[in-house]
Amino acid sequence: MIILSSALLLLTNSWSSSFLRVRKTQHQFEVASLLQRKMTEIELEYRGKPLSEIPEEKSEDFGEKYPQYSWKLESKKLEVPDIASTLSAKEGGVDQFTMTVIKQLTEGISKMVKEVKLTVIFKPSKGDPLEYNVTTYFVDYDQDFPMGMPTGQ
Repeated sequence: MIILSSALLLLTNSWSSSFLRVRKTQHQFEVASLLQRKMTEIELEYRGKPLSEIPEEKSEDFGEKYPQYSWKLESKKLEVPDIASTLSAKEGGVDQFTMTVIKQLTEGISKMVKEVKLTVIFKPSKGDPLEYNVTTYFVDYDQDFPMGMPTGQ
């Protein structure tokens, strides 16, 4: 009787942990699928359009099929780090022409690129919501880009 009870206990624990792993894997698959589906929709919606048409914030749910899931979009102008100050801090520094070229290039890139972050939110029946996100960048190829030549000099 003890051997049979021990075997049943081990079998039950094994099945329970396997079931939890299957549920976790299914949840991760749903999240990955929803992220991919929504990002594809966003890319198709804004492809070839000016960056100004991408909203700074937008959110919705996924409908009746996925009632525990919702999504939000956040976009912002790409912030390029200021490398001119790093270069000027080095021994010997850089000349004014190089500083101007670097500044124009970073400003041009910032105007041409927009960072878009998509977040899928899972609201479990118990506990805090879980957020999963992916970030992509939209480039406006129709935007004028300075070729590194200072203007007005």
